[in-house]
Amino acid sequence: MHRLFRATVAGALALSLTATTAGLATAAGPDRLTSAVDQALAAGVPGVVVRVDDGRGRPVEVVRQARWTLSDHRLRAGDEFKMASNTKTVSATLVLQLVAERRVGLDDPVERWLPGVVPNGSAITLRMLLGQTSGLFDYLDDPRLHGLLTGQQPHAWTPGELLAVALSHPPLFAPGERWDYSNTNYTLIGAVLEAVTGRSYTDLAERRILRPLGLRDTYFADGTGFRGRHARGYEPDAEHLGPLLPPGQPVGDGFAGPQRHEHVDVTGIDLSPAWAAGGLISTAEDWQRFLTALMSGRLIPRHLLAEMRDAVPQGGTSANGYGLGVMEVKTSCGTVWGHSGGFPGYRSHNYADVTGARTVTVLMTTSFALAAPDAAVAQAELVDAAVCRMNGK
Repeated sequence: MHRLFRATVAGALALSLTATTAGLATAAGPDRLTSAVDQALAAGVPGVVVRVDDGRGRPVEVVRQARWTLSDHRLRAGDEFKMASNTKTVSATLVLQLVAERRVGLDDPVERWLPGVVPNGSAITLRMLLGQTSGLFDYLDDPRLHGLLTGQQPHAWTPGELLAVALSHPPLFAPGERWDYSNTNYTLIGAVLEAVTGRSYTDLAERRILRPLGLRDTYFADGTGFRGRHARGYEPDAEHLGPLLPPGQPVGDGFAGPQRHEHVDVTGIDLSPAWAAGGLISTAEDWQRFLTALMSGRLIPRHLLAEMRDAVPQGGTSANGYGLGVMEVKTSCGTVWGHSGGFPGYRSHNYADVTGARTVTVLMTTSFALAAPDAAVAQAELVDAAVCRMNGK
């Protein structure tokens, strides 16, 4: 199951939206976005929130949910959501702020700031960590994390414990040799930020980004759950999860949580161990405000923003790239920048145009269920349709 989670999280990262929706883009029109939302629900997605801001007026918000979820919660556009790996963009922004202040360099080796922590740390730079080219093993690929992802064995994993799991494995390739998505990279980034500044990672994010931007509904998970009105997340129960797993992969007990209509309510699974790699909770409106500030040059100087968007290919069949904590996503209506995130019960896509004036957010209340072929196609079409609406196409 940990392999499926990494595959569904990293990427929807690797969604080649242009290729997947080539046959659907011709249907663009005033009803395409609503049709795409309905398509997602028909494919088994329990709930969808889309917020599109074209920079010219009131944002468009579309919210739909399956009928069986209504007794749990009525989904709203402003609900809090586990943003997971979108947190990596915040972490990268913090590093680049310190680069602008000349307190750290992108080509500093990890060994300089975390001596003796990472084997071969003198050959791995901060740029490699941010750009996912370090070659370090992703701790989510270790079976010991199975209980965290399913909620069956709750444990408040510390960053040090997660790094110990990751570093107990040999690297996948030599530093800088190629690209491979690893949450280990950003857990190390969190540790570097603390070493450079002497402050906690969460304090840095709050002082430098969340408070200055007035992101009142954005905060780090602390193991006790959400603070405000929030979306509930669902995953297939053990019987319906089995067909989504790779052949021979045991289902075990599936996810922990209350049973709901062939699903499990996984809202209570603890996000806090994700920390600098994915620990933020937020709303569509808050995250769009962050992306607008970032892409417009308000948070980091423009020359560093250019470095952030200097993307390398993600590899495989994806046409998309990965910069320093941001994804370059190519759609049928143009290229956008941002990130996606996934955690049991929650999948998010947050993107902006190159100026930050236009933003789009797509939230879905499931992650593993998107491994089903129909749901994967629906997800790609939904993101593509939302970007097209954002660009007035």
